[in-house]
Amino acid sequence: MVKVRRDTITSGTGSFRLAKTSSDSGARAGELLTPHGSVPTPVFLPVGSQATVKTVTPGDLKSIGVHMLLANAYHLYLRPGVTLIERMGGLHRFMDWDGAVLTDSGGYQIFSLANLRKVADRGVVFRSHIDGSLHSLTPELAVEIQQSLGADVMMVLDDVPSSTGSFEEVQRAVQTTHIWAERCLRAWSSGDRMLFAIVQGGLFPELRHSSAAYLTSLGFSGYAVGGLSLGEPKAQTRAMLEETAVLLPPGKPRYLMGVGSPEDIVDGVGAGIDIFDSVLPTRVARNGSLLTWRGKCNIRNSAYREMDGPVDSDCDCYTCRHFSAAYLHHLFRCEELLAYRLATVHNLSFMSALMGRMRRAIMEGEFKSFRERFRAGYQPTDEEVRLAQKRKWLDARNRRMAIEDE
Repeated sequence: MVKVRRDTITSGTGSFRLAKTSSDSGARAGELLTPHGSVPTPVFLPVGSQATVKTVTPGDLKSIGVHMLLANAYHLYLRPGVTLIERMGGLHRFMDWDGAVLTDSGGYQIFSLANLRKVADRGVVFRSHIDGSLHSLTPELAVEIQQSLGADVMMVLDDVPSSTGSFEEVQRAVQTTHIWAERCLRAWSSGDRMLFAIVQGGLFPELRHSSAAYLTSLGFSGYAVGGLSLGEPKAQTRAMLEETAVLLPPGKPRYLMGVGSPEDIVDGVGAGIDIFDSVLPTRVARNGSLLTWRGKCNIRNSAYREMDGPVDSDCDCYTCRHFSAAYLHHLFRCEELLAYRLATVHNLSFMSALMGRMRRAIMEGEFKSFRERFRAGYQPTDEEVRLAQKRKWLDARNRRMAIEDE
């Protein structure tokens, strides 16, 4: 197999600057430089799979302090189509977003199609979850789509193995991921855009090690850790993350895909991760679950019916500055549409504040004490309840083949 090398990108647009690494953990503070502005890290990316973050406007996101979004090339390729978006001036203009955009190639979404896709060396053949039409996606086409969209950061096409797959199954997926990564790298016109590889390996440390070693030898702009948080216990997620993060180049950005629980993000930052994304904050917001520094609260509960004050007294977001918990409770009980917007604004504001506090703590050499205070005050969801909810969500998602942003 021919290896393709590219020089590390260190300056200009499309680069990463590491400002400080914590002396008492792997936590890092840095800056991702893109054609659409600088993005301070660590950073959480709200998910806008279909060129929108559900229930909120680009103006809302800017007010919150969001610098970068995630969009999904798979969804946009199927609907409305890359050609239309190009005619409209590219993805940024199409969605009226002048910040940075990271696009996922769609590997996970195609993996979710289960019986509707077939993986081969050339690429993957799948049927659209929208109309059943047949499509073929190669690594080269995945890069072409993302470049046509105008993404600031693009992801390689990868083969995402099941978290319950056997060693042999996961090993085959890793080998395919490596072949596809090389082909993506050859198809990439570097310029001022970045292309990230995705380290796979399931829950097998030796496969994680070999995947990280091989992909880092190719010289990508950055590296993602994929194939985690797919229903496995958190202890296994943390173990695999810690195994993998230390193997990634310190001068390149590190991205943990699909992880969004606040406690997991704090642990991820401690392990040296710079970039996170997840639908969790926006999805649970629409279900009435609000993130606070004490943990999640269900605003539908009767305890909030007469609460004359914000849901979180430590939050200064638009929602908490203007509306009482009692009002939010009322909106959700009446199923008013404003409920979903206000809850989403709150949850994304919480995530923005969390990332900002961690960055300041790293810069001031206080990350370890910040993590200890956070753990002491934040009550995560019970592990058994979390796993049951995750399985229920994944089962429902697969049954209805609705793999759009939840």
